[in-house]
Amino acid sequence: MTLNKRRVLIYRTDLLPISETFIAAQASALRAFEPRFIGLCRAVRSLDVPRDSILLTGEPSVAGRIRKRLYWSTWVAPLFHRRAASVKADLLHAHFAPDALTATHLAETLNLPLIVTLHGYDVTIPRNSPTTYAKLWKRASLFLCVSEFIRQKALEVGFPAEKLRVHHIGVDVSQFQPSGQIPAADTVLFVSRMVEKKGCEFLLRAMALVQKERPSAQLTVIGDGPLRAQMEQLASTLGINARFLGAQPNSVVRSTLQVSRVFCVPSITARNGDSEGFGMVFAEAQAMGVPVVSFAHGGIPEVVRHGETGFLARERDTEHLAEGLMHYLGDDQSWQRASRRGVEWVREQFDIVKQTMELEQVYAEVIAAAQRRTA
Repeated sequence: MTLNKRRVLIYRTDLLPISETFIAAQASALRAFEPRFIGLCRAVRSLDVPRDSILLTGEPSVAGRIRKRLYWSTWVAPLFHRRAASVKADLLHAHFAPDALTATHLAETLNLPLIVTLHGYDVTIPRNSPTTYAKLWKRASLFLCVSEFIRQKALEVGFPAEKLRVHHIGVDVSQFQPSGQIPAADTVLFVSRMVEKKGCEFLLRAMALVQKERPSAQLTVIGDGPLRAQMEQLASTLGINARFLGAQPNSVVRSTLQVSRVFCVPSITARNGDSEGFGMVFAEAQAMGVPVVSFAHGGIPEVVRHGETGFLARERDTEHLAEGLMHYLGDDQSWQRASRRGVEWVREQFDIVKQTMELEQVYAEVIAAAQRRTA
């Protein structure tokens, strides 16, 4: 480790789900702090994490699950705690409130201040008990909310207002860059997990309407999940020109974005309350100059500017969604305006370099406050 840098432990119980590239990107963008990942085990389908990451147990297995449950019941793991202590970290940063419940005990063991990022389901899905997070509310120094929408949801479920702050993670604009050309094909791109919240069904039904008016339009779906087979069946039933590519690496997502005319993930409020907290992929699409069409739902209006960088239809209104898709598929001038403005908007508001500099200032503030309390 670099001696003149302060150190932060970045906690996720399962390191690191393949869909959470935004956490890895934020850690990579740190400059004044040296990050070290820590968790209880590797995720079933995980990103490549640094080899020096600290884990309670190794690959996902029955034995690993038993070790996790034992840790949750006793909070005893001397070797795990010694490895964490050897980092000599200044701060613990946990992602998602349920994971932060475990991180609370780790922070107490290591005597570290704790910051928690709230992303979405952790505050939008009702918990069994209103006091589930009571200890976390008291122990954490600060809760970073990925959008104002999430801050409001956190307030509604009892998070202390004085500890809530909105902070966007940001996009690496050096990786997500526009091609500068209008794509030749009428391709609409969906990139997300195939779960209810992501609204793929609404996009399929909207594309059926679009393709009646514009037979050249085609849909590409990247992502996997429990609803994939059902969505493929629906596409077949509707007779949609669609390709389902399954989960793909970031390089494929970027190259596909570059040749797509419109990006669309029409997120909705799921039956269990789960909602879109922000949607980093919307910012990534706009950074590449691809107009976004979605629903005016959750935190999406904070990242997509309706009428400027994209089109936000009424939630669950398939016809209105189809109208937005047709707008950018059929009007080159509107597409060019939205494309240019989207690139500007992301660079102004969501550049990961700027956002991570702000995060490091927050880290320094929290560390200084903790030092004053113990002085």
